[in-house]
Amino acid sequence: MLDCTKQLLSQPDAADARALLADVLRSAVELLSLPDNDFAWSSWADQAAAVGEVVALLAVVEAGGLPDRLSVSVLFAPTGPIQEVSISSGWGDTFLKVAECYDRAERRLWQ
Repeated sequence: MLDCTKQLLSQPDAADARALLADVLRSAVELLSLPDNDFAWSSWADQAAAVGEVVALLAVVEAGGLPDRLSVSVLFAPTGPIQEVSISSGWGDTFLKVAECYDRAERRLWQ
């Protein structure tokens, strides 16, 4: 498993919800950056578009802000673009675990 994703899944309940969200987004970047990912069923044209969108959200979090809830939650939703890539690329189970971490962060950040 990849470094960011492994660390996230081994400690999925960071005390700081913003730090948890940042870790989830880093994991998403890591997974979306895997070679041979299939973006055909996602809303993204390619890997660069996918990674760019997530990196932009991560930059907001790292700068101390909070991105719009919908712009993040849609990425981790069932049949959302990350799940579509994960299923067609062979890491669907890992995505579900990362999405569970996102759900925990979402509940704490956007009550």
